[in-house]
This record gives sequence, C-alpha cells and structure tokens, in this order.
Amino acid sequence: MNRVTFASDRCKGCGLCADVCPKKIITLSGEKLNSLGYHPAEITDMSKCVGCATCAMMCPHIVIVVERDV
Repeated sequence: MNRVTFASDRCKGCGLCADVCPKKIITLSGEKLNSLGYHPAEITDMSKCVGCATCAMMCPHIVIVVERDV
C-alpha cells in the first residue's frame, strides 16, 4: 500500500494538497491544531492513495513524503 506522511508540525493548512489530490482523500483537520496554530492536512483513507505524489509536488512548505508500492 502507498503511504503518505505529513510533517504536521510544519503544515500551514493552505489546502493546496487537498485541491490537487485526484482521489480527494486529503482534508484539513477540523479539530487538531499544530504548534503554529494551523489545521494540518491529513489523509482520510490511505487505502485509496494511488501514490501519484501530486500532493507532495504542490506543497510549498515541503511537508509531504510519499512512499510508493514497489
């Protein structure tokens, strides 16, 4: 299974990753706040991730790491 990891403590909650996700499985946390005071991005269903890494390429703060299945 593909794996997406967010450095939530550095995420500024811009939502660009959620906008470009083709499977629409990235959302901004409605409950959690990080140490910067932002709602960080998170994956709602990792099993639907296709490993395209579009989210990581779009992130201006470089907080997303995508590991693809081999």
